[in-house]
Formats: sequence, structure tokens, C-alpha cells
Amino acid sequence: MQTEGQASDYKGAAIMLPALPPASVLIGDRGYDSNPYRQALQAMGIEPCIQRRNNRLRTVIYDENLHRQRNRIERMFGRLKD
Repeated sequence: MQTEGQASDYKGAAIMLPALPPASVLIGDRGYDSNPYRQALQAMGIEPCIQRRNNRLRTVIYDENLHRQRNRIERMFGRLKD
């Protein structure tokens, strides 16, 4: 999902939460790192696998190996767009 201008990614993604298919984990980049978004995912039973923003003071625990695999998916979509 992309948002226009300087809007944060998680603000647009929060609108889509009710439409998410059943999942156990959501992998996202740093643009989706916010406490309200993480809490909403956890309330739905979805574990957030989102790397922390650089300005976040507290460390966030996430599956680093799973998060690295996100790159494969991004490259696949990049190739499909070409």
C-alpha cells in the first residue's frame, strides 16, 4: 500500500486492517512502525514483524530472519512491474 505525500504508511494501512485476510504474521518495513498499529495487529492475533524506526527509543523484538525474506518479495514485485 502506498500513501500520498508525506503521510506515514501506517496511517493508510490502519484503514485496511479490517480487510486483512487471516494471518499469523505481518511483515512490514519501518514505515509501518507505530505503537497503535502494532497493538491493532496484536488485537487481531497477528504478530507484527516490523523493524523499528531509527528514532524509536525502545527496542522492538521481531523475527529478523523472517524480515530479511521480505526483500525477496519486494524484488519479485519489482520484476513484475517491469
